[in-house]
Amino acid sequence: MEESSAESLQEQVDERESTVQNKYGTFAGVFVPTLLTILGVILFVRHGWVIGNAGLLGGLGIVTLAFIIVTFTALSMSCITTNIRIKAGGAYSIISQSLGLEVGGSVGIPLYLAQTFAITMYIFGFREGWLYIFPEHHALLVDVTVFALLFTVAFLSARLAFRIQYIILAVIIGALLSVGASVFFGVMEHDPQWFGEFPGASEDDFPGVSFWVVFAVFFPAATGIMAGANMSGELKNPKKAIPLGTISAILICYVIYVLAGYWLSRVATPDELVSNYNVMIDYAFSPPAVLAGLLGATFSSALASIVGAPRILQALGDHRIFPGGELFSKLAGNGEPRNAILLTGGIVIVTLMVRDLNTIAPLITMFFLITYMMINLVVFIEQRMDMVSFRPTFPVPRFVPLIGTLGCLFTMFIINATFGLISIAFVIAAYLYLTNRKLKIPYGDMRSGLFVSLAEWAAKKVSMLPADNERAWKANLLVPVRSSRELRGSFSLVRNLVYPKGSIKLIGVAEKMSTDILRDDLFTLASSFSRENVYTRWSVIDSLNYREAVLNSLQTLQGTFFKPNILFLRVSNDKSKDDELLSILNEARHYNMGIQLYLEDPVAQLGRQASVNVWVREQSPHWDLNMDLGNVDLALLSAYKLKKNWNAEMRVITVVEESQVENAYRYLENLLDVARLKDASAHVEIGTFEEALQSAPQADVDFFGLTEDPKIDQLRTYVELTRSACVFVADSGNENILA
Repeated sequence: MEESSAESLQEQVDERESTVQNKYGTFAGVFVPTLLTILGVILFVRHGWVIGNAGLLGGLGIVTLAFIIVTFTALSMSCITTNIRIKAGGAYSIISQSLGLEVGGSVGIPLYLAQTFAITMYIFGFREGWLYIFPEHHALLVDVTVFALLFTVAFLSARLAFRIQYIILAVIIGALLSVGASVFFGVMEHDPQWFGEFPGASEDDFPGVSFWVVFAVFFPAATGIMAGANMSGELKNPKKAIPLGTISAILICYVIYVLAGYWLSRVATPDELVSNYNVMIDYAFSPPAVLAGLLGATFSSALASIVGAPRILQALGDHRIFPGGELFSKLAGNGEPRNAILLTGGIVIVTLMVRDLNTIAPLITMFFLITYMMINLVVFIEQRMDMVSFRPTFPVPRFVPLIGTLGCLFTMFIINATFGLISIAFVIAAYLYLTNRKLKIPYGDMRSGLFVSLAEWAAKKVSMLPADNERAWKANLLVPVRSSRELRGSFSLVRNLVYPKGSIKLIGVAEKMSTDILRDDLFTLASSFSRENVYTRWSVIDSLNYREAVLNSLQTLQGTFFKPNILFLRVSNDKSKDDELLSILNEARHYNMGIQLYLEDPVAQLGRQASVNVWVREQSPHWDLNMDLGNVDLALLSAYKLKKNWNAEMRVITVVEESQVENAYRYLENLLDVARLKDASAHVEIGTFEEALQSAPQADVDFFGLTEDPKIDQLRTYVELTRSACVFVADSGNENILA
């Protein structure tokens, strides 16, 4: 408890320190970076090409479709943000707190890489605009200079970056005003072409393109909605800032793109729009202002990414998503994740030296789209689960996350199906890797609720099906326990009787020992079963009457969905408890429970766990095989489980007179064939049953049918005669080895 309290206190301290550093409001922290990232190079350079190919209505359709997808994603993000205490990492934090660290990390890693590679792409875009003005400058020198400036700003302070963005915002406003002012100087002299002919691009000699190719070119313009959310750890009030700042930025950007599309369709012909990427510059009132806006747009996008990407890395490091993550989770004295910034800068330097990222540019977009899709999916799942904990202060209709999810998935495969599959494979591989890391989850998520909802749905479906389904049978053991010592002795047997799909319900009966001691012992044993991949639940009953406690458990568990179907009992050496055991067996039959009565060999115990015998009563005079085998189905099924889990030899044995040997072998071989027990062998003993017990092939466990009125003392003699552990089995009537 002291350790738990200390951890809780440390979390409060960390949160308080984080709150001190949260300086940024809605306008500076979310609205401006989101607006500047969306109003990027495509607005100034490629928007005209889109309108020229698709026509005004077609182009506005492309713009609208793209913005619908990102707007629905932003609505989903706003919804989930107001339902959780979002921490550093933006989308990574949202997904992790909903679907767990493994899913969040599998999306967060590619998101960080995409954000980092995007810095390089934006630098290349800035360089193209710069060389348009100063063609004599060396391209690599421009790239390195811009990177050095970006890195210095990010390394010094995010506050400095936000201040610079105010300047860039003023430059872009000036560029847009310059475009708008041209209206008063007679540039809008053409009638718009409403529907385009999709001729393609001049660099490809106009091969012709489809609507979806043009959409794929434009869609990256609408991304960037995470620019503000990536700063979630440094916002004053992220629950208010992220919804308000993101959605308002998206709406304003949409209006700008629509108005710019109309302006472009009026100032130039479709032929000029598809062949001249500088139409906006050429027809603006002040071309230098638009050039400055182009440079400002690419620079601001790079700046937002180089400030946001390290914060995603820092959040990943906080939760040890990758080895050595603690190094990048450290903050400098001013709250900046400088180690994360250094690594991000190093990756950007390497990618700058590659000189061309066009081949992986679609993959960057895919990683963003997967992130958007997962955010929509989180909200969709939470809405469908109807959990009481889902109380967002910014609710959205149920169709919003559904359309957002499908829209992102559709867009991935429209842009590039190959890269879409590669990105999905990357995320799956990252998830499998993180699953094996056994991450320590610092907060609750909705996974348990999700699985409970699925289980409830499955339970309702199962309740509509026939109650007895022999083909779906599996061993669900109820194991009463007086002390953990007796269960430890039969641990291997119990585990292998149910593995892999069965379950164990441990009922501790505290007769003489302390309830707390038995509870601790059962918790340890249940944990051991769980580590062996066996679903195990346990409970303790404080009772001085073992029989009543077991019978009460039998009655109570009949109404549960995952009710046990086999009562596993261990025969005590104390003969005074035989009557109590017989009473429990009779009640178990009354509740249609299967029975496994275990007698341990005190010398050999379970031996080498290499061989299993099943004793079947002789079938004379007819030796007919039918679906009713008598009291042998559960014995055969139990023995088969041990054979599979121990990789053991299995024999089916019967005892007959010499004249019936041939019939007995024929019957057993037919039984094994119909029961699909191909690797089991048939064995026939001649003589009396007691003689056969001593002369039959040695096994580590022998299975026998349990009669209606067994004599417990006689059963003990079987252990001596077979020189092995024995399990006496009674069917419930719901098992069928032939099913």
